[in-house]
Amino acid sequence: MKIKKAVLTGGGRATRLWPITTTVNKHLLPLANKPMIFHAIERVVEAGVTEIFINTNPGETELQKAVGDGSRWGVRIEFFEQTGGPQGIAHVVYLAKKFIGNDPFIFYLSDNIFLSITDIVETFYEEEHDCMLVFTKVPDPERFGVPVFDDSGALVDVLEKPKNPPNSFAQTGLYLYGPKVFFDAFDHIEKSARGEYEISSIHSYLLKNKYSVGYQEITGYWKDTGKPEDLIKANQLLLETMHVEEFVVASNLVAPEAHIEGAVSVGEGTKIGEGVKIVGPVVIGEHCVLEECVIGPNVSLGSGSNVRDAMIRDSIVLDHVTVRGQMNLADCLIGKYASVMNLSGATFRGAQRLILGDKTVVEW
Repeated sequence: MKIKKAVLTGGGRATRLWPITTTVNKHLLPLANKPMIFHAIERVVEAGVTEIFINTNPGETELQKAVGDGSRWGVRIEFFEQTGGPQGIAHVVYLAKKFIGNDPFIFYLSDNIFLSITDIVETFYEEEHDCMLVFTKVPDPERFGVPVFDDSGALVDVLEKPKNPPNSFAQTGLYLYGPKVFFDAFDHIEKSARGEYEISSIHSYLLKNKYSVGYQEITGYWKDTGKPEDLIKANQLLLETMHVEEFVVASNLVAPEAHIEGAVSVGEGTKIGEGVKIVGPVVIGEHCVLEECVIGPNVSLGSGSNVRDAMIRDSIVLDHVTVRGQMNLADCLIGKYASVMNLSGATFRGAQRLILGDKTVVEW
């Protein structure tokens, strides 16, 4: 039976990304100038999903406005609130039971970045599993669900955030389930010591009760975005996959002296002045103004932004940001309508790293 339904996460508070997530839902933060959750939607649609159900925090409205009803992707999208407070991500899926019914489905944590999931879905079909997990090696497995293998290499258990991980593998935020399997397991698990229904408890139950649980290891094309540095790495990962072979923009908006190299995408109405150097991969939004600056590599610059005299690399800059004056910004995450200005003319050795919320003003 082909999977046509998916549950995506759109809730949570993302406190590790404060201050930028105090004013915007984490899942709407742009990666390669596209809301993070759009990448998750695209991945499941590519895999054949036609119905998507997204959980939200109570009272949420911005996510629904940004995503819409799914028509832009040719699918149907519905939203449901995560009621009763945070009770774990397994509880998120349980709340979607009325949508899923007895059908197979994908559960995708939308703050995880995959370049493709189609091969994983195909393996699930071909090997006829009840459940399919995806693992990858990480330097900090204690932050994740960690698989347990027996002496023969068979998967026998999954531990949630163990203090002493048995290996360096982590369970990524992509899970596939056959008909009824998830809800059969949920009826037999209890809340953990931290008061949550853990997704690892679902998989532990399935493994211990002889369900067919397959897994696939991935390398190099997955990223969890739990911290600012993770977001910046995910942005870089997506920028590196851009299929931009040449720079194209109306000639009257680009000064002849501007230097542009690599994969660079520029939005309509953006003006690129003299003394500008852009080194891809870079995505620049619409109606920006760039003067005497260096942008890139690995930068996404939001629409309506203005940059003069500065250098920016390896950074995510949201819409309507002003950066003026001599400075070298790297590994930055800068919120909407923020202003960073060097009014003194002072120069600095090395690069400055900034994590700024919306409407922040930094001047010196």
